[in-house]
Amino acid sequence: MNELITHLNDAIWGYVLIAALVLCGLWFTWKTKGVQFRMIGEMFRLLGDSGNTQPQESGPDPNAQQKHISSFQAFAVSLASRVGTGNLAGVATAIAIGGPGAVFWMWLMALLGAATAFVESTLAQLFKQKHNESFIGGPAYYIYKGLHSKWLACVFAVLITLTFGFSNTSIQANTICSAMNEAFGWNPLVVGIVIAVLALLIVFGGIRRIAQVSSVLVPIMAVGYVLVAVIVVVMNIRLVPHVLKVIVEGAFGIQQVAGGIFGATIMAGIKRGLFSNEAGEGSAPNAAATAHVSHPVKQGLIQALGVFTDTLLVCSCTAFIILISGLYARPELNGIALTQAAMQSEIGAFGPTLIAIAVFLFAFSTIIGNNYYGEVNIRFMLDSAKNAKLSTFNSQLIITLYRLMSCGLVVLFGAKASLQTACNLFAIVALGKYAFRLLDDYVAQKKRGIREPVFHKRDLPELENEIDCWGDEQ
Repeated sequence: MNELITHLNDAIWGYVLIAALVLCGLWFTWKTKGVQFRMIGEMFRLLGDSGNTQPQESGPDPNAQQKHISSFQAFAVSLASRVGTGNLAGVATAIAIGGPGAVFWMWLMALLGAATAFVESTLAQLFKQKHNESFIGGPAYYIYKGLHSKWLACVFAVLITLTFGFSNTSIQANTICSAMNEAFGWNPLVVGIVIAVLALLIVFGGIRRIAQVSSVLVPIMAVGYVLVAVIVVVMNIRLVPHVLKVIVEGAFGIQQVAGGIFGATIMAGIKRGLFSNEAGEGSAPNAAATAHVSHPVKQGLIQALGVFTDTLLVCSCTAFIILISGLYARPELNGIALTQAAMQSEIGAFGPTLIAIAVFLFAFSTIIGNNYYGEVNIRFMLDSAKNAKLSTFNSQLIITLYRLMSCGLVVLFGAKASLQTACNLFAIVALGKYAFRLLDDYVAQKKRGIREPVFHKRDLPELENEIDCWGDEQ
């Protein structure tokens, strides 16, 4: 009975959290006048334009620009975390549970979630702090600086470290080990050790090395996977109208209502859309804060594009491969098994191997991205504990132990926490007014013909004492 009550409470909390994420997406879309739609061209310009990494606070060091994280690198780190095994197995599970119609609701949540991602990443840029010739920030920082709530910031920092630094990391590692064992028969323990060593070599180089690796790994894995999907679609181009038809019919069809799975279709798609692109969870802002840009809105727009890339592009590739294969109707197939079977049916025996390679790339990139999210929040807690007089040596020792523990875990550890999402949603709703003002300022400068808008903290005088960066020295 107690177990039943626990499961019921978890389900209720899950639905409440999903409702909050959806409402936030609608609210931010309205308040920003649909920034994720009307500024899509600017997003692509910023991603490809080297002008978005103009010196911001380079000071007397002429090489300071090379020491900062570029806007694209911050985008790659956040996308590395977003694009994980959920893009392969999670999409398949959503379709298996809710049918093809779940894909429509997944798309809809991405369109709304992009507005949420814009707000939280813009706030992360606004309240970022200087750290070792670079920048550091995220929800813990804007909760503390913007809401003046140290306890809530620490609660968030603890929860996101447990969620992304440990739980999610171990899930990704386990998925890699299972996929390699299934495809090649490799010993999971050996694979786990190799993963841990590779991850440690990267994360001990700090955010710069993580950013450098992500900026190479993410484009390779994303472009490669998309190309395979495009080949499958082209080979079955005659089925594309049918696929689109079953998606729309599944989202609104009479059969789903009559069969009692209409609600399951909606919830499966919404969950996959929200939890894949991570909009509102407070994870991507930790990467967004590291970028060296001239205006906070720039990284907000870049991270909104990240949501589209994750869900509308990568997740859709998996969905189309599965729907073209027609194997989603087989009840014995679910999760990664469904994706592997669908790929094998379309490209032959090499399909499972290709999925295993994709799982490795997707999951490994997530491991190093998640590790940084935990590290950022541990650093926040260490900085907040100044009364404890932690020495620099002791602080670095704690970070080192965290890196070893996080990357050394190759078994499932704990359950994913969701309370940190609620903390972040509360903060971005309360602080959203600053993101809206920054967006208005950015648009106004663009209308005046300024190609690269610049922000100064004196433009928000009520926050001037709370903002560590964005001074006149830029």
